Amino acid sequence: MAFRLVLFILAAALTAAHFFRAENYAMVALSLATPLLFLYRKPASLVLLQLAAYGAAANWLIVALLLVQMRQQIGRPWTVAAIILGAVALLTLLAGLLLNSRVMRQRYN
Repeated sequence: MAFRLVLFILAAALTAAHFFRAENYAMVALSLATPLLFLYRKPASLVLLQLAAYGAAANWLIVALLLVQMRQQIGRPWTVAAIILGAVALLTLLAGLLLNSRVMRQRYN
């Protein structure tokens, strides 16, 4: 259980850092506040947490595609950036998928 929570919080922090770099402070606040839904033990909060993780994973993939395209256009290396962003997208997706476990559903029922 603790691993699921820590993984989600790590994914939320990475997402907040991404939005901070983009100077989107409203999304920084939302990303940092999202894990507080763990304190509200209702099924709807678990669904919202999962949706947030899946949305963040999709965002990471879009950012990765845009970054690869931009780097290819200017002739800069892009593979390391794609690997890093892909790994972060997978971590965030895994954080969302782990919230769908039996243990989590029992706790938030």
